Amino acid sequence: MQLFYFRVMGCCSCLWFIWKPKRRTQPISAGNHHLSQEFLLDEEIDDDYDGSYNGETSENAFEEDGELPNRGKGSEEILRFREQSGMICRQFPVKETEKLVRSEDEDGNKMINEYVRVCKIGAGSYGKVVLYQSSIDGKNYAIKAFHKSHLLKLRVAPSETAMSDVLREVLIMKMLDHPNIVNLIEVIDDPNTDHFYMVLEYVDGKWVWEGSGPPGGIGENTARKYLRDIVSGLMYLHAHNIVHGDIKPDNLLVTRSGTVKIGDFSVSQVFEGDNDALRRSPGTPVFTAPECCLELNYHGKEADTWAVGVTLYCMILGQYPFLGETLQDTYDKIVNNPLVLPNEMNPQLKDLLEGLLCKDPKQRMTLDSVASHSWVTGEDGPIPLYLCCCKRNSLGLKPQTHMTLTESDETPN
Repeated sequence: MQLFYFRVMGCCSCLWFIWKPKRRTQPISAGNHHLSQEFLLDEEIDDDYDGSYNGETSENAFEEDGELPNRGKGSEEILRFREQSGMICRQFPVKETEKLVRSEDEDGNKMINEYVRVCKIGAGSYGKVVLYQSSIDGKNYAIKAFHKSHLLKLRVAPSETAMSDVLREVLIMKMLDHPNIVNLIEVIDDPNTDHFYMVLEYVDGKWVWEGSGPPGGIGENTARKYLRDIVSGLMYLHAHNIVHGDIKPDNLLVTRSGTVKIGDFSVSQVFEGDNDALRRSPGTPVFTAPECCLELNYHGKEADTWAVGVTLYCMILGQYPFLGETLQDTYDKIVNNPLVLPNEMNPQLKDLLEGLLCKDPKQRMTLDSVASHSWVTGEDGPIPLYLCCCKRNSLGLKPQTHMTLTESDETPN
């Protein structure tokens, strides 16, 4: 068994760890920052990718006996109970289609039921994302395509396959309804075929890394607007005991009107109450919280909050706060290196980043504190509290969308 040694340093109430991470050393091109980002973010998958997984999993996924720690009920069981109990936020349920027709239109474009293929727009570990246009309503949709046979073969935990991750993602998205979260429209799962599709809202904008700030940064005003949307969506998820697990710019889509929507729930987890303890850390390395690097249990909500801090750092400075030449070096820097911020940075923004990127999760700023932070509120005031359908029903309130919090407001748990 590997041992870890750590000591507490008296700086910003943060834990500083001295450790030797058990990670595979793999070189990253130091002379090409773009290439190193690609390596640490997502592996590139060609257009012929068929949904098979490359075998990369987090090495701190399991305990020594090969099992995950007992968290009580599993995510799927919790989600099924919520679904059966009507504890969902959606006013209109996700469409579930069990008949798949693959064809072509008169121009030779491939079709899935009424959806006409336009082009591939992305890929992940389990499948690819393709832009389709509906021949019925004319709208564009992003469709995630999977092969069930591949998902069932891919082991992500001793008792789980990749199919478990995909089905959990579907169950989670079937519950959600928030203006800052990508909407799941339809699931196509024909029992007579190997294909599985998630039809998602298409966000037609993109993350822009150019603006009025430093090279690669987007400036404080845009970053503040984006952060408010991110925090609003994430607070909604956490209020529903959902941990996203992979907050990063690639999973934060921006509409043409400038609204940020959180997407990709492929590694998300659901919990009962405050029991958000996790062991498996399958997120993106440069956005991984220090406690997740230590092969110990950690709390998912606190790890999400760290990732928000890294994302804000990227938005402001156009680079990552902790990036090494190898994976091992990157994890080592996340755990050991101090946070470096420019002396000329806005003091309020500096205070916010130091709070979000505090290495001690117990001392790290909470999302509630972020929502009321002076840099975040700016001239717009506190982030509005989104009262979803299930919350309004539980409170016996009439339909409405947002409620602004003040110090005198009583926020429902």
